[in-house]
Parts: sequence; C-alpha cells; structure tokens
Amino acid sequence: MNLKVNIAGIELENPVIAASGTFGFGREYAEFYDLSEIGAISVKGLTKAPRAGNPPTRITETYGGILNSVGLQNPGVDAFIKEEIPFLRQYRCKIIANMAGSTFEDYCEMAEKLSDADVDLLEMNISCPNVKAGGAAFGTNPDTVYEITKTVRKYAKRPLIVKLSPNVSDITETAKAAEAGGADALSLINTLTGMAIDVKTRRPILANVIGGMSGPCVKPVAVRMVYQVHKATKLPIIGMGGITTGDDAVEFMLAGSHAIMVGTANFTDPYACPKIRDGIQAYMKQYNIEDVNDLVGKVIVD
Repeated sequence: MNLKVNIAGIELENPVIAASGTFGFGREYAEFYDLSEIGAISVKGLTKAPRAGNPPTRITETYGGILNSVGLQNPGVDAFIKEEIPFLRQYRCKIIANMAGSTFEDYCEMAEKLSDADVDLLEMNISCPNVKAGGAAFGTNPDTVYEITKTVRKYAKRPLIVKLSPNVSDITETAKAAEAGGADALSLINTLTGMAIDVKTRRPILANVIGGMSGPCVKPVAVRMVYQVHKATKLPIIGMGGITTGDDAVEFMLAGSHAIMVGTANFTDPYACPKIRDGIQAYMKQYNIEDVNDLVGKVIVD
C-alpha cells in the first residue's frame, strides 16, 4: 500500500502535513510521537523580524471551531534557520517554511534567505495585509496575487506553494493568477474572517475585533473551494479546513487535494496527525486502494 505523495517534486512519506500556526516548530508535539510519522510540517508563520503578536484575548472558541487573531507571533526568520531547522532535521518529515509579510520586499527577502537554508518547500501566506495598498490582503485581488507570485518566484529556489485566502468572491480567479505567476503548488483554504461578541460586556471577545475562523465549521466551504480550484488549475493542491478524521482527509483528496493539512484538530488531540494518517490507510484497505494518489479528484459527479 503506497501512501507517498509528490508535491512539486518533493516526495512526502504520506499526505498528512501539520498546518502552519497550529504546530509551532514541532517541539511540543515531538514529546507525544515521532514526527517522522507525518509527511511534512508547515512551520509557524515567519516574518523578517521577531514579532510578539497581538495583545490578548487573541483566541476564542466558537461553534464547531475557533477564532484566532494571534498576529503572527514568531521568533523571526533568522532564529528559525539557526535554532529550529536543526531540531526538525532529526526527523524524516519535510520542512515547509511559511512566509508572511507586509510588502513585496518582505516576501522576496525571506524567500531568498530561506531558499539558502535547509528547507524543502516555501509556503507564501498571501492573506497578510499589504501595507502599501491600504491594508487590503495580498490574496484578495487576482492582479496582486499574480504580481506577488511572479516577483517572489524570482527569489525562490525551492518549490513555492501559494496559500490562498477564502475571503474572495471567486477563489478560482486567485488560484489561476497564482498559477500564471509561477506557483509550483497551492494550499487552501486559509481561515475565514469572523467575529465574536461577549453579550454581557457588549464588547468583541478578540482584542483585534476580527479574527480567522477555523475548525470543522469551515470544512464544507474548504471542500467546495478545493474542488473548484482542482478543476480550474493544473497545480498540485494541499487541502485544509476542518480535517479531524481520516475520512475528512479522503473527502479532500476526492475533491482534488494531493495532500492535506491538519490544523485546529491538533489543539484538541495532539495525536491528530498520525491518527488521520492511519484513518486514510484504513479507508484504502477497506476499499482495496493500493495507491493513495488514486483518490485525487475522483469524486463522482453525475
């Protein structure tokens, strides 16, 4: 039975990837299991300089998921290269460096620096606010998606994954723009924007007022968007959004994902990633599927 998948020329032992922002740099989860059991880790979103993140409250539960506005707390790209890559290289899982920035220059500098480091893939988070465009997210305008992908591609010597925002009217337009700009793969979806209010105080629960919604509540939206993007582009897709079981992962693969990312589920069960891998394997055994790649895009639509 083959669980290996290939994303832009990089072979993963299995299609399960720990999603950025939910797994840190793997240190806490390595206390529970051997990180070699999963295909890859997309590390905490990196910025050029260290960031303290947003003030509390910055995470809250909601129906079927969570809202977060952590604000990209991270030690900065230099500290990641020096301190975290050597730790992660103890394991067979691939390293995906997730990049976040406020300008084109931020992304280009990080892509160049990380390409010279010992990582396997780069993931560009384009849901960040573009400070030179009045704060609108890079990923909400197809023209901007094309331009930033084309620009960063020149500095990226590793395969470049573009992480798409779901907060658009038509995600296929931004997906096609990333493809035209030179992306090697796509990951989707990033969090949906949401808000929660404390009715007793009549104040927003999150200090930043609006946050990103993730968890099982977003899964139907994510599956639909993966399905649409799979039909609209030829790029390999890493699907995510509310995956908590092996069957959830299979659902994403049937919709068109070549691999999947597990995010919020890691907070409620530190063993979520290996359990989901085992769930995929159990599904394959039940339906006599020898190669996990045979699931990709095989949803039956009459």
